[in-house]
Amino acid sequence: MQPAAPRQFNPSPALPGAGLPGDRDARVAARRAFVALKLTFLHALQDLHNADWLRTQVRSAEDPADLWLLRAPVFAVLNGADPERRQRRQMVRRGLDSLFPDLEPPSAFSPF
Repeated sequence: MQPAAPRQFNPSPALPGAGLPGDRDARVAARRAFVALKLTFLHALQDLHNADWLRTQVRSAEDPADLWLLRAPVFAVLNGADPERRQRRQMVRRGLDSLFPDLEPPSAFSPF
């Protein structure tokens, strides 16, 4: 006797993008993480007179990769020894690490 084949879930063509509930939850979580990173970028660029173009680019970002490509100009605008700018750089770095955890080069330091 042959075991029964697993059920295949084929959503209706009338429901594009429909999938299993776990798929939807993953998409929602990814979207929330993207929006959180976008808000982090905007908060870091808030009140900087030379960041108008960057704020426009961040607002128009539609994908996490768009924000990844904007990281260098954002860090360039946030350069300096001012403690507030250092805190903003750290905030952006933490946001990027939360969405792109595996993209940093390995550190020479290891936790005990």
